[in-house]
Parts: sequence; C-alpha cells; structure tokens
Amino acid sequence: MKLSHLLTAPNQLTLLRMAFLPFIVIKLVEGHSVSALTLFVLAGLSDGLDGLLARRLKQQTLLGQYLDPIADKLLLSTMFLVLSILHKVPWKFTVLVFSRDVSILAASAVLFAIAGLRDFRPSIFGKANTFAQVAAVFFVLLYEVDHTRWVSIARLTSLRATFAFTIISALHYILLVGQRLHGNQAVQSSAAAGGRV
Repeated sequence: MKLSHLLTAPNQLTLLRMAFLPFIVIKLVEGHSVSALTLFVLAGLSDGLDGLLARRLKQQTLLGQYLDPIADKLLLSTMFLVLSILHKVPWKFTVLVFSRDVSILAASAVLFAIAGLRDFRPSIFGKANTFAQVAAVFFVLLYEVDHTRWVSIARLTSLRATFAFTIISALHYILLVGQRLHGNQAVQSSAAAGGRV
C-alpha cells in the first residue's frame, strides 16, 4: 500500500466517516438524539460522496475497496449494538446483523488463507442489506425526535427489511463464494495443466 493511496480524497472521507462514530455514540448515550441523527446523516452523505469522488477523480484504490466496507460495517454494527443497549432496537436484529458480519469476515479470512481468494465484492443483496440497515438506523434515530405515525411505520418496515435482507444476503454470499471458489480451482487446475505441457 502506498501512502498516496491513503491521502486520496475518497479515502480521507472514508476515514472521516469512521471518525464520526465515537461522537455519534457519545451523543446517543447522552440522550442528544438530534445531534446523533445529524452526525449519522453526515456520515451517510460522506459514504455516498467518497464513491462519487473515487469515480470522478479516477482515484479508485485497492485500499479504498477494503476500507470503505470496513467503515460501513463498523458504523452500522456499532450503531445497532448501542441502540440495542439503549433499548431502541430489539436484540434479535443486532444479533442477526453481528452473526452475519462475523461469519462473512471469518469465511473471507479462511478462503483467502487456503485458496488465495480475494474477490469479495458485495452482491446486489449485500447492497440492499446495507441500505436497509442504514434506513433502519436513520428511522430509529428519527423516531426519537419525531414520534409521528409514518416514522413509526418506516422504522418497523426498515427493521423488518434488515432482518430479511440479512438472511437473504448471507445465503447468497454462501452461493457466490462456492461459485468463485470453484472458478478459482478451475483456473489453478488449468494453470497446472498448462505448466505440465
């Protein structure tokens, strides 16, 4: 990794998003819901902006490909954990989110170690799951500020979507890994056969 990759605008925004996290947690614990919601929205905007800048400025780096999802998972997983501790989100959602993320992280590490598999791009269901989690956290925080009926419905709907997409994306990930692992083995076998010619 080159230092210049760390200093690109998209990666700096990703690091900034990670820096928002402790302040969001502090505001939540102190009961300052408006401040917590504002900081979470700013963190979400930085997530969209770093991807846009990476494409527009042609600053897509390998570091960014790893750093961006790590920042997303760190932010969302921590938010679910803190909100459950504060009794704002039922524990079943947080346990499911953590179980999926830890399982995927462990599986990725094992597959990289034994097969050199590096292709862990998020699937469409993974992206839908991330969107549902962001929406769930947003509406849970918004509900602390605005108790109107539509916010309550959006909160419940986004939590149910998170539950569903967490399960669907985990199953789809297992299928994708199997396909990529099979393709990786086929490439290695082909290379070995070519080496014997």
